[in-house]
Amino acid sequence: MWKIAIIDDERQVLQGMKRAIPWEELDAEWSGEAMNGADGLNIIRSAQPDIVITDIYMPLINGLDMIEQLRKEGFSGKFIILSGYSDFEYARQALRFNVSDYVSKPISIPTLKTILAKVIQELTAEEEKRMKQGELEQKLMLYEPFIEKEWVRSAAVGTLDSSYGTHLPKPYRYWESCHHAVMGIELVREGRACQCSLSDWNLFRFAVSNIVCEWARRTFPFVEYAELHSTRAVLIIHPQAGQTEQAQKAMEELGARFIDSIQSYLKLACRVGIGSIKNVWTRIPDSTEEAFRAMDTRHTRVPGSSELFVYKGIGESGDNPAVLLPVKVSYELANAIKSAQEGDAQQLVAELTSGLRNQAGITPDYVRMLGSELWGIIAYCLYEVGQVLEELFNNELIAREIKELTQPEQLQLWLQEKISVICGSRQWKGSSKHRKVVDFMTQYIHEHYAEDLTLADLSDKVFISRNHLSIIFKNITGETFNTYLTRVRIEKARELLTVGNLLVYEVAEQVGYKNVPYFSTLFKKLTGMNPTDLIK
Repeated sequence: MWKIAIIDDERQVLQGMKRAIPWEELDAEWSGEAMNGADGLNIIRSAQPDIVITDIYMPLINGLDMIEQLRKEGFSGKFIILSGYSDFEYARQALRFNVSDYVSKPISIPTLKTILAKVIQELTAEEEKRMKQGELEQKLMLYEPFIEKEWVRSAAVGTLDSSYGTHLPKPYRYWESCHHAVMGIELVREGRACQCSLSDWNLFRFAVSNIVCEWARRTFPFVEYAELHSTRAVLIIHPQAGQTEQAQKAMEELGARFIDSIQSYLKLACRVGIGSIKNVWTRIPDSTEEAFRAMDTRHTRVPGSSELFVYKGIGESGDNPAVLLPVKVSYELANAIKSAQEGDAQQLVAELTSGLRNQAGITPDYVRMLGSELWGIIAYCLYEVGQVLEELFNNELIAREIKELTQPEQLQLWLQEKISVICGSRQWKGSSKHRKVVDFMTQYIHEHYAEDLTLADLSDKVFISRNHLSIIFKNITGETFNTYLTRVRIEKARELLTVGNLLVYEVAEQVGYKNVPYFSTLFKKLTGMNPTDLIK
């Protein structure tokens, strides 16, 4: 209900206005009156009306001075001036104070009603705009952690918007006072990894992030972990200036622990590459490229580990780093495919193959190798969002087609044709929006599994009904929301029990269960073991 105050030094006008305004019809109510500008100031300050109808000539303080003072104080209500004087100068001043209307006395009831209706319509539109702005701010606050994660990923691979320049978000200002290095981590898709479902694969990746961060934070106080695509992730390390040798040794020890722990706890194989230490954060993408280049070329193995590699200036030893697939390109291509951005994906392929045409040493074997790698990226990133390429392409036919590729031009045409089919498929177009919702939900679960989390909570956050959201989640992940949440909690509990020194009830509380017997029952059901079996 809109509040209206009336300020006029003529009592007859005050009473007449109160009787003439169709309060119910306008969904309005009277909120106060005064017969001079000084009392008007007090009434308006206390009642905070939405609309003020005021005269200009009044004792103590005139109407314009009253309006000016209220505007200086930040009062944002609407003013309608009703004056017995049609003075252009007064009207000009009124416009300066953002007055909604300036009307000469006497005024007819229909005119008054029309003016009030117009002002109330303005107020309604402004209120709707504020509500939408509030919803937007709420969404931004909700998505802030994920926007922050995306910023870290972009900083790691070199895809930050140019408008950032060298600006650092507040949580990462400390980057300016330390050095930086990247450890690349790649899960090997073989054996157990090839047989697991999408949900299991997401849980494995979640478990890997827990293991990596748990070990890393024991050595370095500040680290950032970010998944890139399919099987690859990065860990950004921030050694102190002047401690290059110590940091290098520590990263090599960490890499060996990652490989051993992931194999021991998850029965998965992984490789780790270590980029060189940079003295400014804007060179972090260079360290990322070095980490994966060391891994891809298998150069400079760290003694004692067959899957740990460190960058030692590979480009100086005869290799041509330009013909290797850049991390930035593979990351951008995966994102474009997952979000069905066909134009972006086609452009990335065109730029990559165009760059190859002018380079020496591009053999048919390399073209076929690059084709296999790019196809693997496309297949894995689609698998992550529940799309199986076998439904669109025959694997044996794809393998034969790749063997026939000999020139960059052939590779470009072949990939662009496949991308068009993928992005043009009805199933892909129809469900891409749903996949984005589920991506948000799974990330939110991984961030808030310890809280009292329900599907109803998430339905409020993504503005989709609970029942509809339940169907979407099940269609994309293959399991219910509660089952997925339980598996995330139990996976985290297993990691805490294995690498920590917590008691069972402490672990149960940390993963969101207050009922310890219930937690123990779920744990045994999903893992085949009692929680106490893992306590060392």
